[in-house]
Amino acid sequence: MRNGVGVPQHIVLFGGTSEIGLAVLDGLVRPGVARVTLVCRDIEAGEAAAGCLRGISDDTQVEVARFDASDASSMSAVVSEVCSAGDVDVAVIAQGVLGQGHDHALGSGMLENMMAVNATATMALLIALADRMRAQGDGRIVLLSSVAALRPRKSNPVYGASKAAVDSFALALDHELEGSGVSILLVRPGFVESKMTTGMRKAPFSTTPAAVAAVVVPAVNSSRSVVHAPKVLSLVFAVFRNLPERVWRRLPLN
Repeated sequence: MRNGVGVPQHIVLFGGTSEIGLAVLDGLVRPGVARVTLVCRDIEAGEAAAGCLRGISDDTQVEVARFDASDASSMSAVVSEVCSAGDVDVAVIAQGVLGQGHDHALGSGMLENMMAVNATATMALLIALADRMRAQGDGRIVLLSSVAALRPRKSNPVYGASKAAVDSFALALDHELEGSGVSILLVRPGFVESKMTTGMRKAPFSTTPAAVAAVVVPAVNSSRSVVHAPKVLSLVFAVFRNLPERVWRRLPLN
C-alpha cells in the first residue's frame, strides 16, 4: 500500500537486469519506498543491479528473486512468492527477447522462445499480477511493449508478432480492470540504444533507457494507459499505421 503521501511501498521489476527497467526504478525509488524486488534469471547479475539501487535510499530494502521468464506456468507462483511479505504497489514488466534480422530463421527454438518470453509468459504474468492487485484493491502495472507491435515489419516478424500479442492483451486487460483500483501503463518505446541492441543498425527516433524512463516515471502516477518513447512516435505511428500497404513495404525501416 502507498504511504500517506502517495509513495509506493513495494516496487517489483520483472526482468530485473533490464537496462530500461532499472532506469525506470532509478526514477521511482526515493525515500519512503520500503522495498524493491528484482526478479530475474541471473541472480548474480541481479545482485549487482541491486547494489546500485541500494545506494539511492538507505531506507529501502532491495531483494532479488529468481524466475524463468519463458515459463508461463510458473508465473502465478512467482507472484505469490514476491507478494509473500506484503502488497505490490507498482510492478514493472521488462522481460523480453529481441531478435535480429529475420528472427524466425535464427535457429532452432528461437521462434518458440521469443513467443514464450515476450507473449505467453508475459500474459500469464499480467494475469497473475492483476488478480493479486485486484484482491488488494489497488496497484499499477507498467508493461514495456514496443512500437513494433503497431505494424509488422519483414525485418523482425516474430518479435513484432510477440509484441503485438502482448500489447493488445494488456490493453484489453486494462479495460477489464477499470473500476478495480488496478491499472496498466503500456509503454511503447522505439529503438533503444542498450546492450541488447549493440551492433544493430539504429532506427530513426532512437532513444536511450534514461530517456524512456523520463517518459515513464511521471506517467506511473497519472491516469494514462499508453505512452510512447520518444513521445513523437505517437504521431509518427499514427501516420505509419494508416499508410497504404504498398507504401509501407517500400519504407527503408522495413
